[in-house]
Amino acid sequence: MIQFLIKGIIRDKNRSVLPVAVISIGVFLTVLFSAWFKGIFGDMINVNANFSTGHVKIMTRAYADNIEQMPNDLALLETGQLISSLNAEFPGLQWVERIHFGGLLDVPGEGGETRAQGMATGQAIDFFTPGTKEPERMNIPSSIVQGSLPDAPGEALISNDFAERFNVKAGDPVTLFGSTMYGGMAFTNFTVAGTVRFGMRALDRGAILIDITDAQAALDMADAAGEVLGFFKDGQYDQEQALQVKTAFNAQYEADTDEFTPLMLRLNDQKGLDEYLVMMDYISGIMTFIFILAMSIVLWNTGLLGGLRRYNEFGIRLAMGEEKGHIYRTLIVESLVIGTIGSVVGTALGLSAAWYLQEYGIYFGSAVQGGGMMMPEVFRAEIGPEAFYIGFIPGLVSMALGNALSGIGIYKRRTAVLFKELSV
Repeated sequence: MIQFLIKGIIRDKNRSVLPVAVISIGVFLTVLFSAWFKGIFGDMINVNANFSTGHVKIMTRAYADNIEQMPNDLALLETGQLISSLNAEFPGLQWVERIHFGGLLDVPGEGGETRAQGMATGQAIDFFTPGTKEPERMNIPSSIVQGSLPDAPGEALISNDFAERFNVKAGDPVTLFGSTMYGGMAFTNFTVAGTVRFGMRALDRGAILIDITDAQAALDMADAAGEVLGFFKDGQYDQEQALQVKTAFNAQYEADTDEFTPLMLRLNDQKGLDEYLVMMDYISGIMTFIFILAMSIVLWNTGLLGGLRRYNEFGIRLAMGEEKGHIYRTLIVESLVIGTIGSVVGTALGLSAAWYLQEYGIYFGSAVQGGGMMMPEVFRAEIGPEAFYIGFIPGLVSMALGNALSGIGIYKRRTAVLFKELSV
C-alpha cells in the first residue's frame, strides 16, 4: 500500500509539492535555530570556563572575597603540593595554575627611552610543560595574528590591538611594571613572541600572556598561584559532578577559620553565572518549544487544508465501494509519508546551514560585550544528537494530526447525499 501511496504522491503534484515544501521549510528552521541556541549558550559556558572560572576553581577565602582586584598578595601557597593531592583525590579533573595580574606595559624606543605606555591585564598560564593543554584550551594558537607561541622563558604574547596602537611587532622588547606578591615594585623585560586577538574586548584591549614560571619569578610568587583551576578531562562541564567535587574538597577545611584557607567554587558560583545558566536553560527550552509549536500549527493547517481540498476525491472513492476506515487510514499513512519526505529534506538543509554557522558563525561585535560574563563576538551553532531528530516532531506529528482532523469528515458522508453531489 505504501508503494501505491508513494506513486500517487509523486504523480499528483498538487497533493505533494506544497505540503513537502512547507514541511521542509518548517523543519529547516526548527533544526537550524535549535542548533544555534545550543551553540550560543555552549560557547558562553566554554569561554568563561576556559578563560576565567574553570569548571571548578580553588582560591584562598580572602582572594575570593576580593577577586575583582586580582589580589596576588592573598594567593595560594605551596601549589605544587596542593595539585599533587588534587590529582590523587580527584583524578577525573585536570588541575592547572593561573595567575592574573595588572600593570603597565612600557614600549622602549631606539635609545631605550620610553616610547609608549599602556595599561595591561596579564594572565600567566603553562606554556612549556610537555603535554600542556592550556594554549589550546584558551584557543591561543588560532588567535595568533603575527608571530608564534612563546617557546622560551622571557617571551610573551600581547594583544594585537595594543600592538597596532603602539606599533609593536614580534621580536620587540617590552617591559612590564607591576607589583610583587609582597607589595614591592616589579620590573621585568619580555620579548614579544607574537600578538593575539581573541574576539573579546576585555582581553583584546591590552592583554599580555606569559608562562606561569615567568610570572612566579617576576611577581615573587615561587610555588604560589592566584588560582588553581580544574577542568573535567572530557571537556564537558557537569554541574552535579562539579558540586560533588566542591562539597568533598571544602569539607576538608570546614573547621579552619584562617582567611588563607583554600576554598573551591564551581563555575555556577562565579560572576553570577548560576543565574545566567538557569536563564539560558529556560530561554533555550522556551524558544525551542515556541518555535516547534509555531511550526506545528503551520503544518497542521497545511494538512487540514490538504485534506479538505480532497473532499470530492473521498466521495468518489466511497461511491466506488471503498470503506471509510480504509480511506481514513490511507490518508494518515499518506500524511506520514509526506511528513517523512519533508522532514528528511528539511533536516538535511537545517544541518547544512547549522554546519556553516558552526564553522563560521555570525559576528555581533561589541554589541554582546559588557557585564560580568565573558561572551564571544562570533556566535556559532553546535550540532548535537537532537538536531538529527528534533525536526521530525513538527514534521510528522503535526502533519498527521492535521490530516486526521480533516479526515473525520469522511465518516460524516452519507450515501444518499453523496450520489446527489456526484450527479450535480
